[in-house]
Amino acid sequence: MNGYGLFRNMTVQRAEIVVEGSLDGVAWKEYRFRYKPGDVRKRPGFVEPHQPRLDWQMWFAALSYFQHTDWFKCFLARLMVGSPDVLKLLAENPFPNQAPRFLRCQYYEYFFITLAEGKATGAWWRRAYVGPYSPVLPFNPGTEAAAQ
Repeated sequence: MNGYGLFRNMTVQRAEIVVEGSLDGVAWKEYRFRYKPGDVRKRPGFVEPHQPRLDWQMWFAALSYFQHTDWFKCFLARLMVGSPDVLKLLAENPFPNQAPRFLRCQYYEYFFITLAEGKATGAWWRRAYVGPYSPVLPFNPGTEAAAQ
């Protein structure tokens, strides 16, 4: 009846950035966010009326290019130095004892699965790897100053 609204059309897929860190550049661990899709078995959270700002901004970052997301680069710099203020915004820190030496961001498309698929697999989502969202970012001693 009325087309007004932030989300006039709902989609059945969504672009997502998965942030990963590594101590050696070989084995990678995923950072988990509180509200955005990540683990395909994690039930989507109900957050209304709370607006999870970081998770919300991550969705918009996925709709843009890495080169155009200055705030996101600052976020990654803060992860690289293990900033407690930034880490507490996440659901899980895969590097509790030391900050990673490398970060990378992968781009995925997430799709809701059917009821039958959910019953068979226990998953809520299906995801398809699209490609890298960012280059591999090595720790740079100047990162600490940039993250301040």
